[in-house]
Amino acid sequence: MRTTKPVLLVEDDTIDAMTVRRAFRDLKLCNPLAHATNGEEALKYLNDPEKPRPCVILLDLNMPRMNGVEFMRVIKIDPVLKKIPVVVLTTSRDDRDIVESYRLSAAGYIIKPVDYKKFVEAIRTIDVYWTISELPVEQEELAGAAIAAQENG
Repeated sequence: MRTTKPVLLVEDDTIDAMTVRRAFRDLKLCNPLAHATNGEEALKYLNDPEKPRPCVILLDLNMPRMNGVEFMRVIKIDPVLKKIPVVVLTTSRDDRDIVESYRLSAAGYIIKPVDYKKFVEAIRTIDVYWTISELPVEQEELAGAAIAAQENG
């Protein structure tokens, strides 16, 4: 990803979370990987002013407490959180999940490959896409740049 902002992984499966971490390490991605095990934890992370805003959310759908679809329903009505791109990374091939994810403005829907090499390629593709994509500069970043320019000018 272009920035050094964290990527938020919302994943309840320990093995899948370790696989994502390993893929990040193998690809030498510089983004820190923040991890939440369900939608409720992810919302807590996103609403914590001490935590940096992630540049992308990698979201599993099948989780306890608050699943991925429920999580997207909540963040997509929040004027700040809805701007964060969400890539669904799941084992679900259910057409209803795919349709609902895109209806809720998912930026992508990827079925988790079982083969590790294919999994790494999926993460590489996500990284390349979000590296070349143009994203809007957030207002607070603009304000911070303006203040820095005044102080240095």
